[in-house]
Amino acid sequence: MLFVRGAVSGTANGFFMIRTILSQVKEFRLVSILTPVCMIGEVICEMIIPILMGRIVDRGVMAGDVGFIMRTGALMIIVALMGLATGVMGGFFAARAGAGLARNLRKAMHDNIQTFSFSNIDHFSTSSLVTRLTTDVTNIQNAYMMILRMAMRAPSTMIVAMIMSFIISPRLASIYFIAVAFLALFMIFMMRTTTRYFKQVFERYDALNESVQENVSAIRVVKAYVREDYENSKFRRAAENIYEMFIRAEMRVVSISPVMMGVVYSCILLISWFGANMIVSDTLTTGNLMSLLTYCMNILMSLMMLSMIFIMVTMSEASARRISEVINEKSSLTNPENPIMEVPDGSIRFEDVDFSYRPGSAEPVLKDIDLDIRSGESIGIIGGTGSAKSSLVNLVSRLYDVTQGRILVGGHDVREYDMDVLRRQVAVVLQKNVLFSGTIYENLRWGDENATDEECRHACELACASEFIEKMPEGYDTYIEQGGTNVSGGQKQRLCIARALLRKPRILILDDSTSAVDTATDAKIRRAFREEIPDTTRLIIAQRISSVQDCDRIIVMDNGRVSGFGTHEELLKSNLIYREVYESQTGMGADADFDKPA
Repeated sequence: MLFVRGAVSGTANGFFMIRTILSQVKEFRLVSILTPVCMIGEVICEMIIPILMGRIVDRGVMAGDVGFIMRTGALMIIVALMGLATGVMGGFFAARAGAGLARNLRKAMHDNIQTFSFSNIDHFSTSSLVTRLTTDVTNIQNAYMMILRMAMRAPSTMIVAMIMSFIISPRLASIYFIAVAFLALFMIFMMRTTTRYFKQVFERYDALNESVQENVSAIRVVKAYVREDYENSKFRRAAENIYEMFIRAEMRVVSISPVMMGVVYSCILLISWFGANMIVSDTLTTGNLMSLLTYCMNILMSLMMLSMIFIMVTMSEASARRISEVINEKSSLTNPENPIMEVPDGSIRFEDVDFSYRPGSAEPVLKDIDLDIRSGESIGIIGGTGSAKSSLVNLVSRLYDVTQGRILVGGHDVREYDMDVLRRQVAVVLQKNVLFSGTIYENLRWGDENATDEECRHACELACASEFIEKMPEGYDTYIEQGGTNVSGGQKQRLCIARALLRKPRILILDDSTSAVDTATDAKIRRAFREEIPDTTRLIIAQRISSVQDCDRIIVMDNGRVSGFGTHEELLKSNLIYREVYESQTGMGADADFDKPA
């Protein structure tokens, strides 16, 4: 009973997966239909030629009728040219349909990835998404092209050849029928056993891509620590894993070819033997035997095509499943039916907030958070590594949803806002700063695509970025390499701060985003914030107390809880953790931080 339920469930999932893939054919439906139509036309032309050949032998060569041979030969040329034309058109239409499907699949996945919450992104690794957008889509493209051409051509050729063979000689044609039935059962059996191997192959592609991506993105660290041999060894292991799994899968696939060839050549021998006896007994003509042998070769080619389709379908099934997972993934965060489209102010309130990255976790990341932050306040957030500082601020812009309680921004629950509206008013400079390939102007306009050059320069002045930009040969038109590799860590941080300021947000979150900036520049940035954006609520995460002691109030985080909340002077009096770290950072142990025990 369980087996039957599993089979039904697997079939239903298979149909759902196929429907997901085919839904992306869209504007390429016409060429997808024309391809098999052209293939049928080509098959018809090919099946007419053996009949004409048989007539030339029986009625032309045997009777010595040269005129009949010339007329039938001319007709064969016309039919062959028609077959060639339909074959070329079918190939052209198939190429357009396959490339179009690949384009739409990539776009559908990429568009859906843009809607993912951080929880959805955590579900897929970056390397896995890259594999699905590249290798998996290419497999589907090749399989779709082959199916449009050969999946119609091969069965049509086989069926027509079988029909024509039965018309010529039912007795000899029955040999084909038995052989085809045997091979069909054999291929179905092999397909069931090889599918799981190809599924594992593409999972190991993810590991290979992850190794390459990690190595390339951190190549400077690899060279600095002389770890090239280790990285080569790690890549070699990943490549060997794929090689071994492909060998296992291909060993089962290639077993089809000798079995198929053995069956087909056995058919040729049997037909030749029985056909020769029938010619001797005058129950079959020489031309008919030639036609039967030609149809036998057509069936052979059809079976070879079907084996290729079998291989492609087996490989692409795993790819189709992985692509469908991305396309059908639903964001864990959704807009309400009637969202609020304006954020009134930058006030923030946490009410009995608990948060876990995984539902049902035994220990939440944030516990019993109650905070009330007024609009325009400057709030410092400090604490040791792993104290959930970043998790706290990620909830403000609704990058994640709270597990319990609620967060109010501008007096409304963040879940009541349109997410785009909320995130436009909550600018975040993340702990890991990211710049994109393009000029400095183009990177800055991620904050506001309509910002003028003057506004961009003013934002850079506030972030103390103008002083190094103006020293560059091309100034604000300087090209930033991918990942910002041609600027320093501190310069990258200041550019990201300027980009966030261009958004003119109600709330500005700086997640340890001045860690690579010297103390004097850090002080200039904080002074510019006080003077230029006094109405913007500022949440500043830092490890140095000097970076937050001028804030209106400071939150001290400890193991996912609020250990203290007040001004610098109040915390020095009331919070033991804050006082001891402050004394360590300003006294003899000036290198102390929140990761060291009090």
